[in-house]
Amino acid sequence: MGRALIVEDDEDVARMLAALVAREGHRVSTCGTLADARRALAVSPPDLMLLDVHLPDGSGFELLEAAQASTHDIEVVLITGQASLETSIRALRLGAADYLVKPVQAQQLRHLLSRLMRPSRLRAEVAELTETWRETGRFGALIGRSEPMQSVYLQIARVAGSAATVFIQGESGTGKELVARAVHDLSRRREQSFLAVNCGALSPHLIESEIFGHERGAFTGAERQHRGFFERAHGGTLFLDEVTEMPAELQVKLLRVLESGTFMRVGSTELQQTDVRIIAATNRDPHAAVRAGVLREDLLYRLNVFPIILPPLRARGDDVELLALHFAQQLRVQEGLGRRFTPEALRKLRAYHWPGNVRQLRNAVQRAWVMSVDGWMSDEWMPPGAADSSAELAAASAPMPLEPLAPAPGQTPAAPGWISVPVGTSLAEIERQAIVATYLHCDRHKERAAAVLGISLKTLYNRLKAYSL
Repeated sequence: MGRALIVEDDEDVARMLAALVAREGHRVSTCGTLADARRALAVSPPDLMLLDVHLPDGSGFELLEAAQASTHDIEVVLITGQASLETSIRALRLGAADYLVKPVQAQQLRHLLSRLMRPSRLRAEVAELTETWRETGRFGALIGRSEPMQSVYLQIARVAGSAATVFIQGESGTGKELVARAVHDLSRRREQSFLAVNCGALSPHLIESEIFGHERGAFTGAERQHRGFFERAHGGTLFLDEVTEMPAELQVKLLRVLESGTFMRVGSTELQQTDVRIIAATNRDPHAAVRAGVLREDLLYRLNVFPIILPPLRARGDDVELLALHFAQQLRVQEGLGRRFTPEALRKLRAYHWPGNVRQLRNAVQRAWVMSVDGWMSDEWMPPGAADSSAELAAASAPMPLEPLAPAPGQTPAAPGWISVPVGTSLAEIERQAIVATYLHCDRHKERAAAVLGISLKTLYNRLKAYSL
């Protein structure tokens, strides 16, 4: 990296940090006050500045703001004696590359130094992606020119270079993993692993072992030591999809990792250090999940440092046609055959409301491709109901009448087309009744029921399995 400046009033801490940084091959100088640090920055701006929050003549945040406002490319890592969520969020929003909590661990500092790069390189890559998006409608692996997607691209560009935890929210099929991958690919951790974990797809009995690992003999069948996702993603990014499906007892352990950076394998008493950036995602309203008791409120606050809300495909206008043409081009490359949409097929694609979002659109294009005649993909193989999608969309957005469940003892029977629950019913029971009633009303058609409920098909499967349906 070149030259580092350590701004720390505790001489012992400053000396220790200087030795650690010098050991990694960097030239180091130290300052004990804001005034000395300002003079050092004016004379010879460093590549990296390790900055204590509390200094004798003021706050390190003042120097952080000045460093970000300067024309020099300075990576700033804030050092604090107290692991406060408010302090870390403020540091990241002011442009800090990362933050460290005292006492600073040598291994943690080493990993941080190994992945830092000049901000100018990140800015150049973001500028290049922005130019590509304007020309082609592509932002990395993401495709779309609509205003809602422009907002998403801007947020990705802003948060990628920081160490902030990202919480992606959006309906099933909107591309949450692609957004997580884009954040990773523009971050300082890009050279390290990106691991994606679908919390709703893992067995409740094995999810802890998969995430944290286990020791040999920890349980029946554990014939060897297993490294979990946190160990395998060390130095990189761990994407936790459908985090609201994680068991409550495991949420407590995840919260501990986020707060301390340590965890234990199943069957072990030895603490393991981890340096992982967490990106979480959900297709549910996280605040409703908290109210329903399926997501811990304290974990939500830890994850929701930088939320990104993905728009559904029906709100993205002409992006539907852009995506459809992209999927058709992919098939042309794969199959070596050129096939085109008829004008009527494109009209129906644009009119349809796509409850399954981009995933459903990709499947529809593939089906039309397979069934095409004479090189043309016609409207005949568009999704059922696409011909009159405006009426279907209105019907889909209206409250759907549900078949009532049998009332509990002492409960007043519901009117036809509704479910009724007494005051005091638990949120979990209300959710159960709504899901089962919707499922039965949809004639046990799982995809339709999942679309009406606004949850993923996998989540619906898990719920029905829990309800013994």
